[in-house]
Amino acid sequence: MGTEENAVSTGAPDAGPYAELLEIALDAARRAGALLRDGRPADLGVAATKSSPIDVVTEMDIAAEKLITTCIERARPHDGVLGEEGASTAGTSGVRWIVDPLDGTVNYLYGLPSWSVSIAAEKDGEVVVGVVEAPMRGETYQAVLGGGAYVGGVRARCRPAPDMAQALVATGFGYLTERRAAQAQVAARLLPRVRDIRRAGSAAIDLADVGCGRLDAYYERGLNPWDLAAGDLFAREAGARTGGRPGERASGELTVAAPSGLFEPLQTLLDELGAWHD
Repeated sequence: MGTEENAVSTGAPDAGPYAELLEIALDAARRAGALLRDGRPADLGVAATKSSPIDVVTEMDIAAEKLITTCIERARPHDGVLGEEGASTAGTSGVRWIVDPLDGTVNYLYGLPSWSVSIAAEKDGEVVVGVVEAPMRGETYQAVLGGGAYVGGVRARCRPAPDMAQALVATGFGYLTERRAAQAQVAARLLPRVRDIRRAGSAAIDLADVGCGRLDAYYERGLNPWDLAAGDLFAREAGARTGGRPGERASGELTVAAPSGLFEPLQTLLDELGAWHD
């Protein structure tokens, strides 16, 4: 299963002109991952809520984002930053960092292992570097535009497309009651058409798992740029296709990832099922 079966080479992405950006992303993600793994208080509680009472922020989200933005600012003070927990700097260099310091906060709060740190670097509006750090798995997923996707020094490849009836599909649910109800209806109508559905709680890890061949596909409505930027690049560099509604890019409206051959019918079906609206 997964990376080893789908490996074609070992090493790291061919970073080319983006080597510095990849190095910074790897360093910041590993530092933040270690902070979150080793510094989690036994009495960790909710520091704030966002869109709803179940959309939570912990003190560790805030600390991890501060660590990451400090690493970036020291190395490249003229870059822009967009962070989930409020970091926002326009920058003047043409490079913008898209940061989710803790993707899967509810999992982290409950002590579940499926959480990650997601850092992407965008050059002139296009994501060129993506790193997803999953400390409880002991894995770092890294990708460079045109340079491939790697995990643990092994080239990642998505699975060959199965028939939809044999596809293992992951998804996620939003925090607003109306959206969750609509998403549940879509999942209920999709479930009889596929092998099974998984809901792990970290979009970045789900996208990485498509790239590693641990999932056949993933879809979700309501993602933010920091949820999908790094994982989307990883999945694409591992050979998967990603997008939103037919003819559109992955976005908050809808994100779909799957190998070609499964991507097209799944995207069409999700569009018909209304997965792009509440």
